[in-house]
Amino acid sequence: MFDNKKILITGGTGSLGMALTKRLLAEKVDVIRIFSRNENKQVTMQSEFNDDRLRFLIGDIRDLPRLQRALEGIDIVFHTAALKHVPIIEYNPFEAINTNVIGSRNVIEACLSENVDRVVGVGTDKAVSPLNTYGATKLLMEKLFTTASNYLDKDKHKTKFISLRYGNVLGSSGSVIPKFIQQIKSNQKITITDPEMTRFSITMDEALDFILESTISGKGSEVFIPKLRAYKIDDVKVALQELIDNTGEEKIPVRQGEKFHETLINTDEMRTTLESESKYMILQKEISDQEIDEEYPGFRRITLTKPYSSDVVEKIPINDLKDILSKSELL
Repeated sequence: MFDNKKILITGGTGSLGMALTKRLLAEKVDVIRIFSRNENKQVTMQSEFNDDRLRFLIGDIRDLPRLQRALEGIDIVFHTAALKHVPIIEYNPFEAINTNVIGSRNVIEACLSENVDRVVGVGTDKAVSPLNTYGATKLLMEKLFTTASNYLDKDKHKTKFISLRYGNVLGSSGSVIPKFIQQIKSNQKITITDPEMTRFSITMDEALDFILESTISGKGSEVFIPKLRAYKIDDVKVALQELIDNTGEEKIPVRQGEKFHETLINTDEMRTTLESESKYMILQKEISDQEIDEEYPGFRRITLTKPYSSDVVEKIPINDLKDILSKSELL
């Protein structure tokens, strides 16, 4: 799939973009173009990777002409660029719309214009029944990707648009674990909103596997969703305290727009969700049983009767959390 391909990653200097770049460089790709706004991060990344297959392009997904130029000759696009810090977006909703919604539309239009083969939009569980502005903008991004084929001229375009929806990547920018670690190492109390709060968990390696498998398997217009375990915030706190130090904690209010539990599939989506024995599920438009057999062999209609939420799925035991964290690069 990736041999001799020309790839572009929007937001390529972010934590996911850099990890994805490293994974793709292990394949026989022809070139990877890193498209991002941050000049300093590009300089640092270029020095760290030192690979002549990388090209670094300064640009913003809000700028359609710049995107079109960057996409010339590209085969596959991974769209990871987004504003994603919930409290900041609650305070700056206009900017979130310009980047997460209008920017995603620009990516779609530029990919259609350049007849890119595959476009993968990286989403979030916060897009499901969104409570905050971030989730609402990512829901719209997902909707844009799943309906982009409506704009395809079958005689001119070959582009497949694929969406991904998954939970917090352990240790990603803005997530709770790096914050807890920083607080412990600074001899500060860990700030806890509610110990029973839960989040879906996925490691960076698991996220990369999921992204690449979905890219290969995607037919277009579907949303791929991994089968994930979850963790309780209090269990993460205990695991870190046992690994690093036994610092105290401080109860703080829930942040504006923050949910107590996240959902990957809500009740209304179940009628069009497919599952298999594999590690992921597929959310598709209304589809017949015959189409399922033809397009997604090995998949069947989902048997869940309740929302696929972080409070009801299997929880990661504290010892497993300690093992995951100790093997990560966070400590």
